Amino acid sequence: MRSFGIGFVIAILALIILLANSLYIVTDKQTAILLRFGEIIDPKIESGLHFKVPILNTVRKFDSRVLTLDAIPQPYFTEEKKRLIVDAFVKWRITDNEQFYITSSGGQLSALRTLLTQRVDEGLRNQFGKRTVQDVISGERDQLMRVLTADLNKVANSELGVEVIDVRVKKIELPSEVNDSVYNRMRTERERLAQELRAEGNEIAEEIRANADKERTVILADAYKTAEIIKGEGDAEATSTYAKAFNKNPEFYEFTRSLSAYQSTFENKSDVLLIDPDSDFFKYLDSSFGTSKSE
Repeated sequence: MRSFGIGFVIAILALIILLANSLYIVTDKQTAILLRFGEIIDPKIESGLHFKVPILNTVRKFDSRVLTLDAIPQPYFTEEKKRLIVDAFVKWRITDNEQFYITSSGGQLSALRTLLTQRVDEGLRNQFGKRTVQDVISGERDQLMRVLTADLNKVANSELGVEVIDVRVKKIELPSEVNDSVYNRMRTERERLAQELRAEGNEIAEEIRANADKERTVILADAYKTAEIIKGEGDAEATSTYAKAFNKNPEFYEFTRSLSAYQSTFENKSDVLLIDPDSDFFKYLDSSFGTSKSE
């Protein structure tokens, strides 16, 4: 009876060990392949609980998340043969388990990183060699990254079984012999742009001043025209009033006009006026009755 109990316990332990070696779990952050004596029989196992034959089958699990390859800074030459030190990184993930397993010597990330680094280095070298320092620093940097990502993704998909999501340059260091020439070129470009903006501003200002002068001239001309019309109408009305007054009493009208003339003439006591005493100018001064000498 005791030996039966020991045998039962051993059987249970053997069953547990068998199940432990037969069942495996693939999480949602993983991807896996199933091997039979080193030969791939299932290149893509979905996440979940799965069964395998112990000893006969083996499972290799890989990280299915987006991974980062931080490349070692390397020197590259531009179109003008200027040397730049470029520090870049790559975002990638596994898309073809079988190709990845074969290329990376059994799924070794270190081997894959070495191969991917070589592809990145080649791509950066080709792209930098087609562009000037100004282009890679500011002018066409975004375009360079897009082209490099697309080209590298094609190669990585077919050769390495991975997808290149993005390639970015973290830093570009300029050797001392390049610094001055680049900064001088950038300064010249900014000065040229500033001069263009100033010229455009001066042109707009001149146009505004010309329009303002034109409007001022038109306003003054209209005002002068209106003033002359009002003045002419006033003179016409005054002449009409004088004419009516003259027709009613010509003698009184002539007398008042003479008084106004006397007042304006003798307003300043220091003035000296040489006139013939018999002149018509004094005709009302010679008469005590306020009538002219002719009467």
